[in-house]
Amino acid sequence: MNNSNNSIKSPLLFLTVFLCSLFTFQIATSQNYTLNNSSSTLEVHGTSSIHDWILETEKQSGKIVISNTEELAIETLSITVEAESLKSGKSSMDKNTYDALDTDDHKTMDFNLTSVKKVDKLSDQSFKVSASGKMTIAGVTKTMSVDLTLKIEGTKVLLNGEKSFNMTDFGIDPPKALLGTIKTGDAIKIVFKSVFETK
Repeated sequence: MNNSNNSIKSPLLFLTVFLCSLFTFQIATSQNYTLNNSSSTLEVHGTSSIHDWILETEKQSGKIVISNTEELAIETLSITVEAESLKSGKSSMDKNTYDALDTDDHKTMDFNLTSVKKVDKLSDQSFKVSASGKMTIAGVTKTMSVDLTLKIEGTKVLLNGEKSFNMTDFGIDPPKALLGTIKTGDAIKIVFKSVFETK
């Protein structure tokens, strides 16, 4: 009778242990990385009737969660930029930029991943990713596609890419200076090199 009980318990015990270990493995493989502000760069490139210009971001935050580093499965990706941390080196241009972005009411610009369309493996820990996400600028949210490269280096994830679009897509009037004599072009390009690290 005892042998019969043991024969029933053994498979059940094995199944329980197997399922628990599988669940634990799945949790363990999901890795959370936090954006390192001091190591990351995000620039806004634009044009004007006088010269090209660049705004550099001083304060940004974000996170990425990767559940599979072999084939690259991204669960979460978000980046937030403090709007008034965008600096051009010229206070007058910065003021015009903040006015255009309505930073009194809209303090941040945000990107949140909604889907990954395609992943191409370039090497063991390097990937080319085509993704889609929601971009919010000046209180207006649009769905945008973005291409980027992602590289895993130990405890770091390096994310590089760029995205071009028009300011008017987000209801932003391109800034003007010197009583309107200097006009900013509508098209801009965001160039980012983001460094995420495990805590």
